[in-house]
Amino acid sequence: MTAALADETAAAPVLSPMLQRLAAERATGALMRDRGTLYLADGEVVHAESPATPGIDVLLTRGGALRREGWWDAVAEAGAGQRVGRHLVDSGRVPGGALELCHLGALYDAAFFALAPTRTPARFRYGVAHWIGPVRPVPVDAVQRETLRRRELLDRIWPDAAVDTAPLTRAGHPDDSPVPPGRRRVLERVDGVRTATAIAQELGRSAFHVLVDLRRLAAAGLVGPVPPAAARDAERIALPEVTADPDVALLRRLRAALEAL
Repeated sequence: MTAALADETAAAPVLSPMLQRLAAERATGALMRDRGTLYLADGEVVHAESPATPGIDVLLTRGGALRREGWWDAVAEAGAGQRVGRHLVDSGRVPGGALELCHLGALYDAAFFALAPTRTPARFRYGVAHWIGPVRPVPVDAVQRETLRRRELLDRIWPDAAVDTAPLTRAGHPDDSPVPPGRRRVLERVDGVRTATAIAQELGRSAFHVLVDLRRLAAAGLVGPVPPAAARDAERIALPEVTADPDVALLRRLRAALEAL
């Protein structure tokens, strides 16, 4: 057996025994964990969400693949039928390949946070489907392997995970250490208040990729976490309750309010 084949057939890491069991059962529903939710269909991951990372709507609209009003139109027209993704493609708003790439990026990004270690018991709601609808399912083993790979990458860059969640402050002068343009945009938003999540939301970027930039900045001595005493009043992001269908009326009101800005 070649090394490459051995790698392919090696047992996947089990980051969530419940998720592994649900995959074996070919279960359909929503696995709710402390930092995110994984949606399964026939035992595969079909979507993921986390308050720690921008959703697919942000990645599509801020990345230029879709106009903001196009997203809200698709949700209003196809959300109740859980076919938003299919509607975006069929209506010509987003090419199928672009939607698939963006969806996979959002899925792996949110799964990384949803599978973070926690002492809070997970819950599973059978039969729940996300209103984005089917795009491209991903095997549970692939999601767990990618999550572990990302953890290991971050630890190699900088082993202190405090910069991942704490409000951040600048700890050095970038003039003393050249910073690439993309990483500089992250550094410019470090102000003693914003967290990695807030920076990712503002930039409309993958939260994991922002973490990579922040860990590199920390390794260069340019950023660090605000001391806990100074950050104790920072707000904790609450994970909303999972619903099978979007509140279309609310989404229409939100869209109208955004268009009025």
